[in-house]
Amino acid sequence: MYAVIRTGGKQYLVSPGEKLKIETTAHENGNIEFSDILAVSGEEGKFESDLTGAKVLASVVAHGRGEKILVFKLKRKKQYKKMQGHRQNFVEVKINEILVNGKSFKEA
Repeated sequence: MYAVIRTGGKQYLVSPGEKLKIETTAHENGNIEFSDILAVSGEEGKFESDLTGAKVLASVVAHGRGEKILVFKLKRKKQYKKMQGHRQNFVEVKINEILVNGKSFKEA
């Protein structure tokens, strides 16, 4: 059982019980509901055709900041160089349940 969700401009393949790091999003009481579902598969090789009302429920496990990424710009022979660092904020979530067409898929 898995679903493909879209959040933070990226797509993730998720299944119940899985933990993943996503970009910081708004959540209330430590729970997040993803409603932008691209595909759901309940069995091997079969996809759900009707995704209206499909959603993925997750709970927040941790907050943090990713590894530092260095951005270095250089124009040779022009005496121009610029170094800049960036650390992206993230939220680690655990997928609890996938709901689609009245069926609920939870961690086994």
